[in-house]
Amino acid sequence: MMRNRITRSAALLFVLTAAAPLAAQTAPAVPAGRKAAATAPKAVTATVYLTPTCGCCSKWVEHLEAAKIAVKREVTADLEAVPARTRVPSQLRSCHTAVIGDYLVEGHVPVDVIQKMLKEKPKIAGIAVPGMPMGSPGMEGPNPRPYSIVAFRADGTTYEFARR
Repeated sequence: MMRNRITRSAALLFVLTAAAPLAAQTAPAVPAGRKAAATAPKAVTATVYLTPTCGCCSKWVEHLEAAKIAVKREVTADLEAVPARTRVPSQLRSCHTAVIGDYLVEGHVPVDVIQKMLKEKPKIAGIAVPGMPMGSPGMEGPNPRPYSIVAFRADGTTYEFARR
């Protein structure tokens, strides 16, 4: 008489193959690539409105690109006609206006301050560096001066967001 002998490895293989369909029914299905997409940071893009002749604006755009911010340049001879710019209080205006995420960024704002704003998500319309202060990104040169990065709300109220 011949006996059926099951080896330990054959029994383990049987248990694993029998349990696989059960595990598939109880485990939530996650599409391939879904987990990576959920943990990957959202790409930052900027639309920058600038005049064709401003060299410091181009340097500021390079400052953004060095931080891996994708930039779309919108060159215009009439910066005052840009709808986004009309939302920036006149006393805060500079030589270029950007739309980054849900925010306006006016002038030579340092990229780390932009990143702080995007991370903290304050309830503001945007941030600005009024004028063109020496030492701000794109305005590097001798004798840098301290300057404020000003947050502004839709109602026109302002406060100092950061200082350099």
